[in-house]
Amino acid sequence: MAYLNDSVLDNGLAWIQTNGTRIDICSQEPTTYTEATSTHTLGNDTVSVVAPADYAPDGRKVTVSAVSEASVTATGDASHWAITDGSSVLIATGSLSATLGVTSGNQFNLAAFDIVIRDAA
Repeated sequence: MAYLNDSVLDNGLAWIQTNGTRIDICSQEPTTYTEATSTHTLGNDTVSVVAPADYAPDGRKVTVSAVSEASVTATGDASHWAITDGSSVLIATGSLSATLGVTSGNQFNLAAFDIVIRDAA
């Protein structure tokens, strides 16, 4: 496939924006909602996602807002993030830029980051 209109990409990204309400830091990459929010979670917070926009050099993106002073609920090394709808759906996961050692009862911060769909090639 050589071409997809931006609207095709935007619809998927807009779904993340509309439904993604919770972010968890996880000890490994989750594959289900339960793994993201229970089994592998080390902490969580509410999250907002910015509307789709251009991504350089090609494609479209949404930006996940920075997380500041969110609660750590378990001690461990966070290696991944997970975005869910907060009730039953795992929406997206990815690796953190660096492993984050956290201690239960403390707080964690994450810088804003992009979720990208590259143009068809």
